[in-house]
Amino acid sequence: MPILAYKTKNNTMKLNIKSVVFIVTSCTLAACNSSTQNTLPILGNRVAEEKMIDGKLVVDTIYQTVPKFSLLNQDSVVVNNETVRGKIYVADFFFTSCPTICPVMKKEMIRVYEKFKGNNQVLMLSHTIDPDYDTIQLLRDYADRLGSDGKQWMFLCGERKPLYELAEKGYYASAVVDSTEPGGFIHSGGFILVDKQQRVRGIYDGTSATDVDKLMVDMDVLLKEQ
Repeated sequence: MPILAYKTKNNTMKLNIKSVVFIVTSCTLAACNSSTQNTLPILGNRVAEEKMIDGKLVVDTIYQTVPKFSLLNQDSVVVNNETVRGKIYVADFFFTSCPTICPVMKKEMIRVYEKFKGNNQVLMLSHTIDPDYDTIQLLRDYADRLGSDGKQWMFLCGERKPLYELAEKGYYASAVVDSTEPGGFIHSGGFILVDKQQRVRGIYDGTSATDVDKLMVDMDVLLKEQ
């Protein structure tokens, strides 16, 4: 089961119950489908779109995609939807001073990076949820410490409000400022798998080696599908 939010002994992240039910249900389906059918579901809302094809009205199903975004990476390079077009990628949310789940998440993301290093069809995007503290230079130093080349695995920052909205609406993740929590934030620990059409295909617990093993298997499945 993927982490929906970091929990402490005294506090639990409050999420919209419909969102929680959706995410849990979707991720459960992802686990079943990827293991039994050798394919991955497409998570998110679907809308019906009417099209005229050969003079006939056809109703097509359009799947939800990651919204438009524009962020800066650790080298002050703009990263947006065009950057990830035609690639699969794994997204996560963290902050460099995090004293709780982030160090474990980054240890697991290093495994993903090492497995797919050099594959030009794969990216990793780690988004800081503390842009005031996590400056470009700090993210550059952080990337160096983790052994990232800064091109395949990038560390992104942007204005807090649109970044948090991107997390919630685009990746079904959470990020909330909370001064009572260790580090001052509550955030999701999920690794979000996105396909070449920028659709979410799976969410995995970034603190669980077993779940990350499954993520890497599913990435191979997705690469073959595309």
